[in-house]
Amino acid sequence: MSAQPDRAALETYASRVRGCLLGGAIGDALGGPVEFWDLAKIRAEVGDAGVRAYVADHGTYGRITDDTQMTLVTVEGMIRASVRTDRGIGFTRAVVHNAYLRWLHTQEAAGPDGSSNGWLINEAWLYSRRAPGVTCMGALREVGTRQHLGNQADNHSKGCGGVMRSAPFGLTWPWIDQDWQFESAAEVAGYTHGHPTGQLASGALAVMIGAVVAGSSLTDAVQTALNHLSRREHHQETTTALQRAIEASHNQPSAEAMESLGAGWVADEALAMATYAALCYPGPDQMLDALALAVTHSGDSDSTGAICGNILGALHGETALPVELAFEVEGRPTILTLADDFIYEFTKSSSLHGDYGPFTRWNHRYPGG
Repeated sequence: MSAQPDRAALETYASRVRGCLLGGAIGDALGGPVEFWDLAKIRAEVGDAGVRAYVADHGTYGRITDDTQMTLVTVEGMIRASVRTDRGIGFTRAVVHNAYLRWLHTQEAAGPDGSSNGWLINEAWLYSRRAPGVTCMGALREVGTRQHLGNQADNHSKGCGGVMRSAPFGLTWPWIDQDWQFESAAEVAGYTHGHPTGQLASGALAVMIGAVVAGSSLTDAVQTALNHLSRREHHQETTTALQRAIEASHNQPSAEAMESLGAGWVADEALAMATYAALCYPGPDQMLDALALAVTHSGDSDSTGAICGNILGALHGETALPVELAFEVEGRPTILTLADDFIYEFTKSSSLHGDYGPFTRWNHRYPGG
């Protein structure tokens, strides 16, 4: 465990956590309405510059999808797992698995039932079904029958449903090391996605996020992720995808180059496409350019947009987010409240629970299970 950072470092950290979570939601909402459009239709509808503003979705703007829902549930699960450490149990990753079961409930119930199982489960807007991933839903429904809580999914899916929710594991800087970030994200992705690529891409994203939060450049962060991948079995698909993204970023950015990296429906492609967009436009004043590139293609636009928003939001912090998109993204108050609670838990937990602080009220907000 490293020494506590100074106040300036804590303020930068807080901005990056908020930027990562809100940036992911913005990218998700930007790409969601065009997810099933091909590139020709996107250009016909919004122009050759790509998707630079929200497209109306069911008459509203800035609607998030299951990508953001599951990312928020991951954050809540991590907070609950941290709360449990007071009991001498340690950070149990299966607590996040249990959080996904609560998300499954939101997708199958009409709305909140007044449960006191934490505060997030009572947010009515999270009960909307936004094309939830078939693999995630199927794997979670098997918990208690074919799969036990905390065990890996019994499938061979490498879909992007694991990587698109893995950024929070990179936000634990500077108290948790990179191997923990990688292994935690990979294991938790494995609760729904059994293929190694689905898990390793998730670990690579977490390490990338962790590196930029700790102050690395984006280029160095991508190399850090590649270094971690190289030490693990079955890394070749993810490594190759990221290397192709790096090579493509050396040329003029284009939707055609983006589509040469894949469609984003599988984890390695989604990570590579999002990374490519971020590498093409890495500056704090280029975030809208990066997000537009990340979602303007014929594939899984919400996932590639969400991952790109996670990366650049973590790199530059909250103030770099395009305000014309940030102000009306769905659920912004909830996203930022959860981000702040994450920051509180992972920087000042002794003031919230354990031997100090308003133990019962914080634990009512985040029951340790």
